[in-house]
Amino acid sequence: MTALGRSLFGRRARLRWIHLILGGALAMPYVLVGSVVVGPLAGGENVFGSLSLQLASFALGLPLAAVTSLFPLTRPLESGVVRSLCGVEAERLAYGPARTRGEKGRTAAWFTLHLGAGGIVAGMSLAVPPFAVTLIVLPFVPVLRDGWPGLPGLFGHTWALVLSPLAGAAMLLALAGCAAAVGALLARWAPALLGPSAEDRVAAAEARAADLAVRNRLARELHDSVGHALSAVTLQASAARRLLDADPEFVREALAAIEDTTRRTVGELDAVLGVLRDGDATGDAWGAAPAPTLAGDLDDLLRRTRAGGLRVDATVAAAVADPRALPAPVSREAYRIVQEGLSNALRHAGEKVTVALRVEVLDGHLRITVENPFGVAVPAPRPGGGHGLRGIADRARLLGGAAEAGAAGPLWRLHVRLPLKGTS
Repeated sequence: MTALGRSLFGRRARLRWIHLILGGALAMPYVLVGSVVVGPLAGGENVFGSLSLQLASFALGLPLAAVTSLFPLTRPLESGVVRSLCGVEAERLAYGPARTRGEKGRTAAWFTLHLGAGGIVAGMSLAVPPFAVTLIVLPFVPVLRDGWPGLPGLFGHTWALVLSPLAGAAMLLALAGCAAAVGALLARWAPALLGPSAEDRVAAAEARAADLAVRNRLARELHDSVGHALSAVTLQASAARRLLDADPEFVREALAAIEDTTRRTVGELDAVLGVLRDGDATGDAWGAAPAPTLAGDLDDLLRRTRAGGLRVDATVAAAVADPRALPAPVSREAYRIVQEGLSNALRHAGEKVTVALRVEVLDGHLRITVENPFGVAVPAPRPGGGHGLRGIADRARLLGGAAEAGAAGPLWRLHVRLPLKGTS
């Protein structure tokens, strides 16, 4: 009984009833227009004094409603009302104007259905309650028993007076049941008639995929730049603390490297967070973020890494230093790949280990190799981290290249190939 009462008089049922009443209110202007046509055809008879003429006016007004539903704002407004009053999830509805013929046809069908069903339920809501209340109070108000010319002498019987309140209550329940059933049907049909088309769903999926791709790129940038900076600063501070008394010159260089690393990383972090804060995950917004390149920033990267005490034996082809020799996307992604490779070495190779870095151009590819002996640990995935190698693989794959990482005899080797042709 509780579930039945909730389905008839619960909050959702009441809101759907209001939705139907609104449909009836919207139908009234069309009924009035229909009555202008029906009245003369009925010989000037009062349209609103005859139920059959009212229904004829109502039927004539619905096609007019279907025509006016072609206005662009109809679908957004109806979708908003359906979401608020009918309890339909927002993602199942389309909020833009109907553009294609199919969308316009479905919108017209929904608008006509809303006004038609709403007009009927609204009419019942106006007519049934007064009649039902009269039946309920009839046994207690004798004067009301004389107003039933169609039922002479009926209410002079005791059984009729006893059943009268029950009949009135049943009519109210029937009205609530009709309203709840019609509201539930409209809520069920709304996604089919007001929902996004196949083209809308494809466009939304593409937009979500593009947004996710850009946000993944931002995440990779944050991981590589901030992760490398924290690893480098940790090593530099540790080395400076140990050599504070023995080698003041090295300590000064380490502190300068820490200052430079943190200043640069804070700038990159501010730019990336600015993109996220503005909610503009587009290529134009991303263009405002700093983009270090292999040609212009590799020397500074090596200097900051060495300042932390890690020995890096770098072999870099002369062509790499020429900004015109490498396509801009390759130069940017290659810088991040080298940065992440050195970060792994900082975290895992241990002290007094020499990391070998080779950057060369061979067979139309930029080849990056980072090797170091096994130190404290192998850069394997770890809880809350371990995304660096995956990010390297993603960067290489987006440029049409490939990345390999793993044990090679006594060494840990990272090898990346990035094609130079076909990349702009």
